[in-house]
Amino acid sequence: MGPLLELRGLTKHYPSHCAVDGLTLTIGEGEFFSLLGPSGCGKTTTLRLIAGFEQPSSGEILLRGAPVSGLKPYQRNVSTVFQNYALFPHLDVLSNIEFGLRHQRVEAGEAARRVAELLALLELENKQRRRPAELSGGEKQRVALARSLVVHPAVLLLDEPLSALDPNLRKQVRNELRAIQRRVGIAFLFVTHDQEEALSISDRIALLREGRLVQTGAPEELYLRPNCRFAASFLGPVNWMNGIGVRPEATVISPQPHPAGGSRPAVVLNCTFLGNCFHVAVRLESGECFTAEIPRQAALFAPGQPVHIWWDKRDELELPEL
Repeated sequence: MGPLLELRGLTKHYPSHCAVDGLTLTIGEGEFFSLLGPSGCGKTTTLRLIAGFEQPSSGEILLRGAPVSGLKPYQRNVSTVFQNYALFPHLDVLSNIEFGLRHQRVEAGEAARRVAELLALLELENKQRRRPAELSGGEKQRVALARSLVVHPAVLLLDEPLSALDPNLRKQVRNELRAIQRRVGIAFLFVTHDQEEALSISDRIALLREGRLVQTGAPEELYLRPNCRFAASFLGPVNWMNGIGVRPEATVISPQPHPAGGSRPAVVLNCTFLGNCFHVAVRLESGECFTAEIPRQAALFAPGQPVHIWWDKRDELELPEL
């Protein structure tokens, strides 16, 4: 079986810049795939090109092997969950969810079955007569998700749908989102600039920069085996020294030198409590600064305290700029 969604050399030029530059990707059936990158890297433009809200300057978009670039948005078998959810404020939850089915002219009994199934799946049965203004942020997100899923799209496009939620609710909803995706079995293409979000819920991630693909792979691959310094730094904090990088959690800090040698003397600058761990910032004799991540149960280090740091050579990241 071929890929569900395929982008071949996808490019989008605007008068002032190139938003997407020769992007080539494949997404499989039932896959949770994330587009990750900083603001302005082309994530949302790529999503809009797939949805049909923008037309590419060049390149191809294929859905189950068939080109869709010339089709209107409503002619493509995709649905979109927007950043602001785009719910109809004058309609209740039930009518918002049913909206897409009316356009498809789905038979009444089948439409009722699909809506009831999603109301139960997304725990909205007791909310169906409420309007969007009466819902919490998480409930609005679930309604938008139900409205998009009820039309049975081949792929669901999600444009930073969690960005309006507070941090605690955001974590809860992203876990719910992943669980829902597994249950419905539809491919999700998820846009985010949040590294933790992408790492925690994706099967695969495409990291973008300035409209170009930097690296694609499973979350563990991108984090542990980045292909350049940009990828390493964007996926998480890195200590850089002489072209070699070491992540804070791989950096060991101790009042005593390593018994086998090879440790580096340093002085503690500060110790920051982060809830589940501490980050200890130190300055080496060379003047370079490192950060070590230690469990919160470990002994604390005081500013000015002499320490030693080391790491396993297998954790070193020796990478090109890009």
